This record gives sequence, structure tokens and C-alpha cells, in this order.
Amino acid sequence: MQSSLPPALPSSLAAALDAALQGVSRKDLAVRAQIQSTAYRGGGTSRPIVTGADALAYALARMPATFAACTAVFARLAQAMPEFAPASLLDVGAGPGTASWAAIAAWPGLGAVTMLDHNPALRALAQRLADGGPLAAARIAAGDAETGDGAELVVASYVLAELPEDRAAALALKLWQRAGKALVLVEPGTPAGFGRIRAARAALIEEGGMIAAPCTHDNACPMAGNDWCHFSQRLPRTRDHMVLKDASVPFEDERYSYLAVTRAAPLLRGARILSPPLTEKPGLTFKLGDGDGLRARFVARRDKDAYRRARRRSWGDLL
Repeated sequence: MQSSLPPALPSSLAAALDAALQGVSRKDLAVRAQIQSTAYRGGGTSRPIVTGADALAYALARMPATFAACTAVFARLAQAMPEFAPASLLDVGAGPGTASWAAIAAWPGLGAVTMLDHNPALRALAQRLADGGPLAAARIAAGDAETGDGAELVVASYVLAELPEDRAAALALKLWQRAGKALVLVEPGTPAGFGRIRAARAALIEEGGMIAAPCTHDNACPMAGNDWCHFSQRLPRTRDHMVLKDASVPFEDERYSYLAVTRAAPLLRGARILSPPLTEKPGLTFKLGDGDGLRARFVARRDKDAYRRARRRSWGDLL
């Protein structure tokens, strides 16, 4: 049920977005969002977003899902590195600033925040949404992975998707050079999105990066064939969001792939649950991945203590 889900966006961001939407035709935004969605599915980029209305359509359509995915990823990084508390953030390809909002929610003590994006319309909206909130002091500027100073935490959220897969590793390495302590990459949970994440992963390990999540090891990726590593985050839809997407259910599931790489060794290891647990009368079966590769683990219902613990675990958790 929608009431059991957390808010789609933090209250200050939701209020700022609502204020920006005052007097704006939802029908017009829906048309713009559909054009953008079609372009992205065809391998397009954010270049067609040229006006304030285009940027608003993008934000209304994508900010909730992107925020949910980034929030989940930052929680996994914090779980693996509980003492990690970044003092600075570099958000590359920031768009309207969604990943920065998720980061300030995950680490309220985050200090200097820089958002870089080449798109003027998205930068203008990022500034409008940030003003008066926890990101009011953020620096929002034109730029990319080679612009300005680095930061303890560098994030690129849904950025590699705009590049050919064979360029993903090169960009990841440029971002890694800017990351003082950690780099986070988030991509669509599609085979193509995962392909870019896997290419980045191999290159970053070669450069000495240590994988904090989702992998609990630095060995070669065990995924093969048509299998790919991705996760899902359920989030509620607002009324505006339902109208924009012509949706009939009050929630959506954002599928995403991601990578969190650190310069210090993660403190928490284990086996990652790589798909929804299979629930049957005898018990639960989990698809797991760790340093030994992929495997299934069955937890019998008759083993009451283990079963009770296992029932609390879901897709994306450590077991």
C-alpha cells in the first residue's frame, strides 16, 4: 500500500518542486515528459531539455525514482562503511540535483556540495530547488568530470547511460581521480546499464578501488549470459506524477544498477541477495553473490530462528 512507503521526496524538496509547478499546465508537462522518455529509450541524452518547462517535466517524471535509487545506494554504502561521513560532495551530471538531495539526507553533516551539469535549463532548476533548503549553499555550475576540484564523495547518477558502453570505463576512471574517499555510480537497471557498471567496475578495481557495494568482493564479476545485476526500489507516486505518467497504480518500482567504490577497505562483508527471495511452503530460497561466486541458499521454515532472520531480508540486502 502507498501509505507503507516512505515519501517520494524530502519535504523541503517536495515543497520547492510544488512551488515551481504552480500555474504550469500538467498536460503540457506530460507531453514534454513523454518526448523525453521516448528519446532516452532510444539512446538519447538530456540535450533536448532546453526550456524551464522541459526541465520541470523531467524533474516531475524522474526526480522521485532517481532520489529513491540514490537513497537506497547511499544506505548500502553507509552499511558497508559505517564510519564514512563525507565532508564534501561532487555531483557530476547533476541535472536538477537529485543525487545531492539524497546525499544530504543520508549524511546531514555534508559540507561543501558542488553540482556540475552542462545543461543550463537543468542547472537553473537545480538552483531554484536548492534555494532556501539544505543545499542553498551548494555551488551549481557548468562542468563535467574534469571540471574544478574533487571531493571526498563523487557521484554520477544516470550519467554513463548517455555514453556508449565502451566509454563508460574511461569516464569512471576520470571520476575516480576526483574522489578522495568514495565514488558512487548509479545507472538504469537494464542489461545496458549493468554493462556500463561492469565495465567501470573492472577498470576501477584495476586502479586500486575497493568495492563496497553491491559486490562484497573485488573478484571478477560472476554474472554470465543473459543475467545482469540490478535491484529495485518501490516508491509512492504523487497525484501529479500519476497524471504525468498516465499511471493507474499509486506506486512505481525503479530498477537500477549501481557501484560504490572506496579507497579504504569496507568494514562489512557478506553475501548480497541478487533477486527477490523465492517463497515456498518448505522455506525461502535466496540467490546470493559473494567472493565465491553465485549460489542459491535455502532456509527451511522448520529452522525457526534462521527462518525468522531470513524473512527480514529482501532483494539487495546482505544475508
